[in-house]
This record gives sequence, C-alpha cells and structure tokens, in this order.
Amino acid sequence: MPAITRATSFGRAALRKTPPRKGFAGRIGTPDTERHRLSVPGGLAALSLDALASVAYGPEAIVLVLALAGAAGLGYAVPVTLAIVLLLAVLTISYRQVIASFPQGGGAYGVAKAYLGRRASLVAGASLIVDYVLNVAVSVAAGVAALTSAFPELLPYTTWLCLAVVLAVTLVNLRGVGTSARAFIGPTIIYVGAICLVIVVGLLRAAPATPVQHAAQAHGLETVGALLLLRAFANGCAALTGVEAIANAVPTFRKPRVRRAQRTEVALGAVLGIMLIGVAALIQRFSIGPVHGITVLAQVTRAALGDGPLFYVVQFSTVILLALAANTSFGGLPVLAKLLAKDNNLPHFFALRVERQVHRYGIVFLAVTAALLLVGTRGDMNKLVPLFAIGVFVGFTLSQAGMVRHWLAERPSGWRRKAALNGFGALMTGVAVLVIAATKFGEGGWIVVAALPLIVLGMEWVNRAYARIGRKLELGVVPTPPRPRRSVVVVPVHAVNRLTRDALAAALSLGDRVVAVHVTYPDDEDEGRALVEEWERWHPDVELVLIHDAHRRLARPLATYLASLREAHVFVLIAEIEPEHAWMRFLQNQRGAVLARGLRRMSGAVVCRMRFRLSALA
Repeated sequence: MPAITRATSFGRAALRKTPPRKGFAGRIGTPDTERHRLSVPGGLAALSLDALASVAYGPEAIVLVLALAGAAGLGYAVPVTLAIVLLLAVLTISYRQVIASFPQGGGAYGVAKAYLGRRASLVAGASLIVDYVLNVAVSVAAGVAALTSAFPELLPYTTWLCLAVVLAVTLVNLRGVGTSARAFIGPTIIYVGAICLVIVVGLLRAAPATPVQHAAQAHGLETVGALLLLRAFANGCAALTGVEAIANAVPTFRKPRVRRAQRTEVALGAVLGIMLIGVAALIQRFSIGPVHGITVLAQVTRAALGDGPLFYVVQFSTVILLALAANTSFGGLPVLAKLLAKDNNLPHFFALRVERQVHRYGIVFLAVTAALLLVGTRGDMNKLVPLFAIGVFVGFTLSQAGMVRHWLAERPSGWRRKAALNGFGALMTGVAVLVIAATKFGEGGWIVVAALPLIVLGMEWVNRAYARIGRKLELGVVPTPPRPRRSVVVVPVHAVNRLTRDALAAALSLGDRVVAVHVTYPDDEDEGRALVEEWERWHPDVELVLIHDAHRRLARPLATYLASLREAHVFVLIAEIEPEHAWMRFLQNQRGAVLARGLRRMSGAVVCRMRFRLSALA
C-alpha cells in the first residue's frame, strides 16, 4: 500500500463555466451536376477494368489445366471458354435485373441484407472483402508478369516489382487522388483495341508470326475427361470477376441512371465475351501452352503480331490496365468497409475519413493484406488465380438468390420469368462455387474456404461488442437531464516549470478541486523534499500530494490514490510535450503513455493526455 503524504494544502479552484457554442446551420458545397457522372464509355472505363483485365490471366488459367493432357487437352480451350462465356451471359442478364431493382446501388451485400437476412449479408460482405484483396494481388502479379514477359531480365525481381506497384498505388490513394473515368477511357480503349487487333490478325494468319515456344512434355499425361474439364472451367471462372461492379455503382451514372448502367453491363459482357473467345481461339489455333516466364497472352501476341513494336504496345497496355484494375479495389473496399462499419460489423475507424477525404484504414488494410499474399506466393499469378473465383462466386450466388426472393415478394409484371432467370443464375453460380472449391481446395483454395467463415465470425464478434457497448450507453433511450456533480482533477507533476503551470491552469478550469500528485521512491527522498520546497516558494494555490511507493511502480500507486477520492467524477490530466519535429519523439521517455495505459486499466478515472507544442511554449 503506497504511503500518501499531504505536503501542502491550499485553496480550492472555482469551476469556470463555459457557455455552449451555438451550432452552425447551413451547408457548404456545390450542387451535383450530371456532367460529373458516368456515361456508358465512362462506366466501362471506371467500373469494368477488373473484368476486362481478366483476359490477361483467365485464358492462361484454363491452359494451365488443359496442358496436363497435352495437345489433346489444349483442343478443348474453346469449348471450355464457351461454357464460361455462357455463364457470363447469364450473369450479365441477371445483373441487369439487379440494376433495375436496386437503382441505389445493390450489389451482393445490399441484396443479401434486404432479402436474405443479416448472416447472409455478412457472408456476402466477407466474399467481397476477399475479392477486393485478391483482385489487387492478382492484378499486380499479372501486370508484373506481362512486364517480365517483355523484359525477361526482370524475372528475378518479380516479388519486389509487385510490392513496388502496390506501394505506388497505395501512396496515390492515400494522397486522395481520385480515379477519373475520363482519364481511364484512353488506356481502356488502347487495351481493348490492342487485344482485338491481336485476335483479328491472329485469325487471319495461316501460321504464327514467330515460332511458338512449347513447354517440355510432362510425364504421365492425364486423359481428357469430365474432371479435367471441370478443373479447367473452375480455373477459367476467374475471368468473370468484376462483372458485378456496375450494379454496385448505379447512382454514379448520368440520367437515366438505370438504363445507362444496364447498357454498360451489356457492353461489358459483350466485349469481355468476344475477347475471351478470340484469345481462346488463337490458343487452340497456334497450340499455345504454358511456358515459364512468358504469359499465355504474350505468346498469343507474339504469334499474331511478332516481336515488333506492336508486341510491346500490347504488353505495356496490359500492364497499365492491370495496375488501374488493382486501383479500383482501393476505391471499392474502403467504401464497403465503411458500410460494414456503419452497420457495426467492422471497427468504426474504417468509416473515418482523414484530411484528404480518404478512408485511410481501409486503404492500408487492403495494401498490407495484398502485399502479404504477393510475398507468400512470390508474385506468382498462377498461384493466386485459383483463389480468386471462390469468393467472387459466393457473392454472385447470394446476389441472385436474393433477387429471387425479391421477385417473389414484389411480384411485378413478368416476375416469374425474372425469378426463373435469377434462380437459374444462382444455380449455375452455386454449382460453380462447389466445383471451384472442390477442385481448388488442395491448391490453396482452402485458404479462402477458411477465411470466409473466419471473417464472418469476426464481424459477428464486432457486432456483439458494439451491441454490449450500446446497451451500457443506453443508446436509443432518452436519458435523464444532466446535473452537475462534484469533480476532482488529479495532475501528476515531476517538477515546477512552465509545463506544470499550464497543466494546472487547464485543470483549474475543469474541476471543483485540483490536486497535484508526485510519486516518490526509496532513493528519491531528496528530490521529493526539493519539489515540496519549490512548491511552497511557488505557492500555486493547488494542493500537492506525495505518494511513496517502495516498488518503483508508475501507475499502481496513483490508481490506489484515485480509489480513495470521494468525488463522483475523477479526472487525471497528464501533461506532455508535443515535439516540433517527428525525430524528436525518440527523445521522449514515454512516461505519459505508460501512465495513461496503466490508469485506464486499473482505475475508473477519466484519463486525459494534454499535449503542449514546443513551438507554442516558445
């Protein structure tokens, strides 16, 4: 038990009452104008980059599986791609229905929350989080793979190049540089035009422009059977990521918003389908297989256009578009995290915006998790792609199932046909989820299968924690009127100086009684006596209490003293110096931080850390 000595006893401070500030009524800003919203080309450029960029890795994911059966397997590249494009058509039509029914911006989370219940909405939210993280990792890895295919000497630095791209995109977003649809239209047109040029020229060629490299024939070729084709289909479904983005952002389109968003969705489905089928046809035509260090798209481009300048145009446009596709996740995940935080499913700091109007915590979370994935896979695109489609198709399935419930509840004209369409889409995407999870479980798919329920359980835990806090704060209940109660402000002091004076001046304006406290230790009796003498000479009209502790503890003796106080409200005001420069923080002893953490843990007092800037004290 620490010994408490009342060294001096002086007058009591009067409470200074400050009148409440009147709120500012009014609003600042300019009215939104339609010209700042998206047209159909702008919507394709701003919201479809994830899907369009998948041409760089979707066909390769198919080839990696079919190559296990040799040349016979590669002959099924077009049929497998046609099955994926059929699913793309079903999703495109289904999301047109989502756009019409949720003009405020539906998406998997909104639809599931409205029609499937809170637990289903959490699963949808978790799947979208996984999708956003993997989109960054896959897009960056695919972009770097396109770069190393053009410049093979960079191949040993793949991981570092991936991390550099993630860092660059993160810094841009932290500075609040918004994505502009107009700025994205140019790279998107160049990329789509380059891929279409490759397809057209390649289909017109009787033979490849440059000899096609073939990988070494594997031993023990697999037979072409249903299981192999299902695995190829599951791999290739990664090409369908991003087709839901337009339905999430209907309010960003110009009027008529629903019609423009629907046209953009159809345009995306058509362009993506044509590119996937065209690239698959060239893969089959030129018998292109996987080669280490060179992407399938790079091989197709060489076979169609040769090694000239056009080859580098295609590769660089692919790198740029994949970087932009990764950037779209930095705009999407922080907004999703904000919505989840507002529903008390994520910590509330995810809803905060900093000076440049960016959700810093969501951006940093996305960057760190994507970087960890890239380091863990060494930037290998083909290790990341199998993880991609699982979370995406879970969101697809929940969105379509929610739309079925929507049509059954609303029953507008033609609701049976619409419900059947969405039900068929839910069935196909649900089967795709099972196929992808089963075939990719041993190839890393277990990570996503395990991550989804863990994320949902984490959000449930956060929600319950906020519910407990809400009950204790009596949220939603009108409290009794506030009444003044006796209060005491305790100020830890170490010396008589200007910092102590300013801290006591602030404390005198806060409480009915102010007490300065100093903790002494067995070998510090002389310092304690010197402080008392200085205090007597200074005569600040504030009571000084000396607390003796034999164990050289910092927070425990002060917490024991606080427990002995009789006032209803006890405040502790810890005065600290805010250094002028960041490097000066290393010169501080961090006593205030240690004391504040200990008192919050061991006492019920309100702990305030008041920082005084050195520049202001000069």
